[in-house]
Amino acid sequence: MLGVVENRSVSPVFVGRTDELAVLKEALARAAGGEPQALLLGGEAGVGKTRLVEEFTGGMARPAVVAVGGCVEIGADGLPFAPFSSALRALRDALPEEFTAAATGQEEELARLLPDLGETTAGRHDEQGMARLFELTARLLERVAADHPVVLVLEDLHWADASTRHLLAYLFRTLRSGRLLVLASYRSDDIHRRHPLRPLLAELDRLRTVRRIELARFTREEVGRQIAGILAAEPDPAQIDDIFERSDGNAFFVEELAVAGCDGNCTGLTDSLRDLLLVRVEALPESAQRVARVVAEGGSTVEYRLIAAVAQLPEDDLIDALRAAVGANILTVTPAGDGYRFRHSLVREAVADDLLPGERSRLNRRYAEALDADPTLVNADARVMRLASYWYHARDAAKALPAVLAASVVARRRHAYTEQLGLLERAMELWDSAPEEVRSALRPVDYTEVYPPCGCDPATTPLRYLDLMAEAAVAGRFGGERERALKITKRALRLLEDEPDPLRAAWFWVQRSRLVQALARGDGWHELGTAQDLVRGLPPSEVHAEVLALAANWSMLHRPGPEASAAAEQAVEYARMVGARDIELHARLTLGCLMVDAGAHEPGLAELRQVLRDTLAEGVHHVAGRAYVNLPSELQSVGRDREAAPLLREGIAFTRKYGLLDSEAWVWGNLSDALYSLGQWEEAAEAAAHATRRGHSAKPRGAGALRLAHLSLARGDFAEAGRCLAAARAHYGTHDPMPQQSLPLTRIALGVAAGEGRILDARAELLHALEIGFPPGTHRYGWPLLLAAATAEAEARSLPAALPGRAEILDRLTRTARTLATGAPLWHAYSQVTRAELLRAEGRDTVATWLPVVAAFECLDRPYDLARVRLRLAGALLAAGGEEERDRAVELLRPAAAVAAHLDARPLAEAVARLAQRARLPLTGTPQPALTPADPAAALGLTSRERDVLRLVSAGRTNRQIAEELFISPKTASVHVSNILSKLGVAGRGEAAAVAHRLGLFPAETLPAGTAG
Repeated sequence: MLGVVENRSVSPVFVGRTDELAVLKEALARAAGGEPQALLLGGEAGVGKTRLVEEFTGGMARPAVVAVGGCVEIGADGLPFAPFSSALRALRDALPEEFTAAATGQEEELARLLPDLGETTAGRHDEQGMARLFELTARLLERVAADHPVVLVLEDLHWADASTRHLLAYLFRTLRSGRLLVLASYRSDDIHRRHPLRPLLAELDRLRTVRRIELARFTREEVGRQIAGILAAEPDPAQIDDIFERSDGNAFFVEELAVAGCDGNCTGLTDSLRDLLLVRVEALPESAQRVARVVAEGGSTVEYRLIAAVAQLPEDDLIDALRAAVGANILTVTPAGDGYRFRHSLVREAVADDLLPGERSRLNRRYAEALDADPTLVNADARVMRLASYWYHARDAAKALPAVLAASVVARRRHAYTEQLGLLERAMELWDSAPEEVRSALRPVDYTEVYPPCGCDPATTPLRYLDLMAEAAVAGRFGGERERALKITKRALRLLEDEPDPLRAAWFWVQRSRLVQALARGDGWHELGTAQDLVRGLPPSEVHAEVLALAANWSMLHRPGPEASAAAEQAVEYARMVGARDIELHARLTLGCLMVDAGAHEPGLAELRQVLRDTLAEGVHHVAGRAYVNLPSELQSVGRDREAAPLLREGIAFTRKYGLLDSEAWVWGNLSDALYSLGQWEEAAEAAAHATRRGHSAKPRGAGALRLAHLSLARGDFAEAGRCLAAARAHYGTHDPMPQQSLPLTRIALGVAAGEGRILDARAELLHALEIGFPPGTHRYGWPLLLAAATAEAEARSLPAALPGRAEILDRLTRTARTLATGAPLWHAYSQVTRAELLRAEGRDTVATWLPVVAAFECLDRPYDLARVRLRLAGALLAAGGEEERDRAVELLRPAAAVAAHLDARPLAEAVARLAQRARLPLTGTPQPALTPADPAAALGLTSRERDVLRLVSAGRTNRQIAEELFISPKTASVHVSNILSKLGVAGRGEAAAVAHRLGLFPAETLPAGTAG
């Protein structure tokens, strides 16, 4: 019987878990249908999580692919991204062609997770580095799982490092396509109140796309079936009762008690969990117990050759010891066959806890010395981290300090910034204990990336404690550990009070400025101002250039004007002098924007275009991402939305390719603005929704919510506009007000109040903005606000509640309008319509008032604005009386009504209908425009967007492919296709393509490759 039990300590019969297995199978079926699934599997240690996963994955039918990765515990330190590295390696081995195709072009970045893809260079690290890696990983998984169901299993989340937790949360939030099932397991009894996994679980609980499965303990009946499977015989009912009572239904404890009972060890066994876990270990031969202790301290999995080097036993004796431990089901061979692990982590933890303090440090020293002597004993991607852990737990500061610093460099290169911060804090802890000769041999160039330039050569100057603090502060900021980073900067600045170093101090004040803004504790200007004071009068340096560039950018966003331009020019000059190319490019972008805002439109736009070309040519992707935001935005600021739109679409493709999430979100927001201006409101709403989802930071998401509020307001849905407005305000916060945010927010709030008849609230919003004022360069936001206020006053002219204070409001609006720039045709048109609305508010507008306004907007590509001013001119014409005026009014109202109907702009449509009804004007029977042979698409009644869709239909594209190319939803593409078929009078897509070909709508050279003819 004992021999049978030794072979069957794990029951061959899968017991219970019917409901849980059904949930997993249902999730797999949904994933196979193209709906990504995310599940969390929780349960106490030993309850059977791993067995359930093995039963589920082992019973799957092809072509499903399983990729398993486990979180690794080495000492107390997890390896960054360890489960994802293992899972991706398994996925690549299972689907090599699909994996290679999905990773093409991003190998260097993805190598941070899977080093097998190539050498990861130091590269450039920034605050978006981790988010960029996460986005590329999500896209990789979606592409690999496009045709094959993929089950990604991540085990032991309770050991997960912070970077793994962040990546898992990102995947659960963002996966939207692919036949992918992500299943992550964790020990629920280990998740104490302060466990770092607890906040993640709480966050994931709020996601409707994530399901949690909690494994309960076995019932008495299930325990009986499990024992019967282990014993290969029906157990005695008394034995079942005893084991059930003592195990409380925990599957692993049932196994241990069943084996212990057959061994005859059950009688004297105490109720102590530790005794239960150690009883079979202590029954092993002494050599096997010794090997078990070695393996327990080595980590979750230990390679055979490393065990041999540490155990220091003759090879035959080692093999015998391992065979005994494996035969007793204490150890098990790893799937790769190159090492060993405990069959259950509870036993490993019990064995490790049983080690004496001196014994533990001695074992860690042996591990470290073995790795130092032969680095090939472990995989290259894990070597540095494990060596750092072993030396640290060996309590040898001289060896541990350089090892921990080397591990921090690896963590940084993997974008595991939280782990980098922890390692750097450990290095700071070891600093004073390490011998001086060890510290003096360390160099900043080897261990730090953000070494503040201070006139010293980082390759020859010894590493300083302040250098570690600088690297740690940036790691904390990049990894989201901003409180820890802020404390480090405060400590550093206190140290610098005793050792004055203006450049270093300025550098740390810059970090504090960024952290204060990120923590919503201010706008960061005080800190930047302090940094400016510190560098003033010093020779040009990289720190000096960075301070000036940041100050210029801050001023551009908060207080644009001559001082900001001067700072930007000086930043460009200093950056060129010291060869700081990134800083120079950023400063040039800031300078170009300031030039456009100051009225130098063409020179400023030329500078922005040149920076975009330079960044693309030099591969400076993060600056190119900003250029794709700034250049189209400045084009839009002068009314050139038609020119900006293709640039924005190009920018979306670029930022998505390189995982620049915040830049992508800003680009989506700007595209929404452009499409709104161009009269493509459905696409504008989709673009705004993308902005709310894509942003890594809060403010880009706030910009998307603001665009949605603007659209809802124009469509008369004031409640939805108010909700979106509140969301935008929440994303923006109150700690860092900027005109480009506060003025549009005020405009929407004013419009909602006016639309709901709350004219006094609308005035309060306006007065608050007027008190703050409109700095130079903010006219692009000021004019729409003044127009909204003037329109509200004109619409409320007949309301008694609006009479008190009206004259003062109109006077202030008139005086403020005189201060805003009108240098571009768009702003000239805005100035004219604002003054016309002010006259309408006083009842003094005439046909002569509105004629030049309509003429001004007819030169612009803004159909909604044109429709609104045509409505006003029509009203003035009808007020003038006469048949000729009535005819002209009809000619104006019909296109205005058509635009309102097309855009679903209900307030405008209702205003047009009311005016026509009052004047008894017919708006039906609108005469068709003359057809021109030169424009057959117009002759067919196709809009510009329908023409784009028809071109792709003719090229054989599906609705989904059309949606992806035009950045619209498949549903919108389907609606366009239906409209096209109706207008062409054809039954299907093939006939539509034939009509387009017959009419020569799309010459062969304009069709995508392979579609000509």
